[in-house]
Amino acid sequence: MTNVDLVALAASRGRISDAPSVDQVTAEVVRGAMETICFEMATYVSRTATTPILNQSNERNATILDAQGRLAALSVGIPQFMLTSTLPVRFALDYLGADEFCEGDVFVANDPYHGGGHLPDYNVFAPVFADDPNAPGTRRMVLIASIQCHHGDTGGGVPGGYNVTANDIWGEGVRWPVLKVIDRGVERRDVLLALQINNRIPSYIGDLRAQIGAAQLAVRRLGEVLDTYGTGTVEESVDFMIDYAAHRFREEVNAWPDGVYEADAYVDHDPLGNPDIHLHVKITVAGDELSIDYTGSDTRTEIQAWSTYGNTRGYTVGQIASMMDPEIPKNEGFFDQIRLVVPSGCVLNPVPGKPVSAGTHHPGADVGEVIAVALQHVLPDKAVPQTYKTGIPTIIVGIDPVTGQSFTDHSAEVYAGWCNAAKGMDAWGAQNASFGNLWKATAEINESLYPHIQWSRDYRTDSGGPGQWRGLCGSHYEKEVRVDAKVYTYVVGMKYPMPGICGGKPGAPNRMVIRYGSDDEFVVRHTADWEPISAGERIMYDYGGGGGWGDPLDRDPQAVLDDVLDEYVSVIGAERDYGVVFTGRLDDLTLAIDQVATDALRAARRG
Repeated sequence: MTNVDLVALAASRGRISDAPSVDQVTAEVVRGAMETICFEMATYVSRTATTPILNQSNERNATILDAQGRLAALSVGIPQFMLTSTLPVRFALDYLGADEFCEGDVFVANDPYHGGGHLPDYNVFAPVFADDPNAPGTRRMVLIASIQCHHGDTGGGVPGGYNVTANDIWGEGVRWPVLKVIDRGVERRDVLLALQINNRIPSYIGDLRAQIGAAQLAVRRLGEVLDTYGTGTVEESVDFMIDYAAHRFREEVNAWPDGVYEADAYVDHDPLGNPDIHLHVKITVAGDELSIDYTGSDTRTEIQAWSTYGNTRGYTVGQIASMMDPEIPKNEGFFDQIRLVVPSGCVLNPVPGKPVSAGTHHPGADVGEVIAVALQHVLPDKAVPQTYKTGIPTIIVGIDPVTGQSFTDHSAEVYAGWCNAAKGMDAWGAQNASFGNLWKATAEINESLYPHIQWSRDYRTDSGGPGQWRGLCGSHYEKEVRVDAKVYTYVVGMKYPMPGICGGKPGAPNRMVIRYGSDDEFVVRHTADWEPISAGERIMYDYGGGGGWGDPLDRDPQAVLDDVLDEYVSVIGAERDYGVVFTGRLDDLTLAIDQVATDALRAARRG
């Protein structure tokens, strides 16, 4: 896209006077510098934080905004954070005013109803000042550096940040719409003490300081970029890349077939057991315009499954971004092209005060599913649901016999599940892209931190959704606690597992058992509300598989044989799900495809 294109684009919007004069190469270099700084912010947190959620699983995302709160750059992180990390900054700008942003300031926010996703997600942001080229001798705010992370506790009624049976948002923990923790370079000890006192985890304030340090590092790095290129050039580069992203977005949408595409998706239940939480979407493609409307989604007031507007917006953008050219910059220009309709009072945009700790996962994450299902026959090669079926993390609390202190284990170990196939490719790896760069800690790391032993973490045969391309297998997980403890969790994906796409079959459902293998097993039907477990007893979680893509009868029989040899599919499953018949035996590796019998069985099933 040339400068001439940008001038024409700006003129078409009545913004000819705002058309940037910077050249595309410089704009790209500035963008690259900003994205590198975002990556450095995120890495800084991972290397300085003390709890596994941050220093192992990398549940964080860094962004850079301009002085108006428009997203300019971001790191590879949690996709859902792309939007929920910008809205708290905008609230602060609107509520406090830009004059309250001073050099050396650092702010903290976590309130779901002022832009956030749920209370555990703390956003730390700091303004970046530079010389004003239009007013020599003065400095003004040019950029804002932001780093958002998930923390292990929020205060409130229960440890772990997930009070899924709370009556309202206040039962889930402490809300901080915006706090200034560093004032013109001076630490506000009173505010930091208030933050620490309202959190159960002693290392929480250290993790928050890691975010503060990351934001301050970004301020220095961005200052160097401003010194190198000049304030005007950096601002014009941001404008250029936002306009470029908007232009590229509309180009892609313009190539999609015009039409109205609708779909429904369901979450098994809320944490109270209310069934069939309903999502509905209507997607309208008209030329280069895209509208996504969630009118018709669940509005029952008694349910306990609510995704804030910011959370819903983040998951929506994450799914759409996965269906477009990855080279399009993910900035304000990209996001603004989606006309998003989320009626107030539905599960995807609750009235203020509703509890949202569970809803940030479900129905929030299920937005990706309903969009992919709606567009599966329009964009079949890109319809991969960017969702998961976890419920919430499995939280275990007890007393560590080594330290004598209480511990909160979020069960952040490695597992596999919920990853759908795509056209032309079997699902692979362990988790889908909706988790971004989220890692899971190794068994060895978590066993050194918490009193438990990990006994099993294996793929589940026949759990991947059958299809022309196969969904990822789920995994079988067993963990033995070494002290008396209590377990708090919420499980979905049992009635509604990951869907198949374009004729593919769904993945296997989830199943979780506490006190597994004992005479007193507790099978989680929807919520485990501090279920006791004794030392030496186990937790078992069968994580569900991903959905398949395309008709399983169209799968290459050789690929089915390979899956059987790799133990992804059983011999019985090969015939049952794919219509592939074998001769010989698996145990002595004489298994071979009976092509005649396979062709006959598949023809009969198609008939």
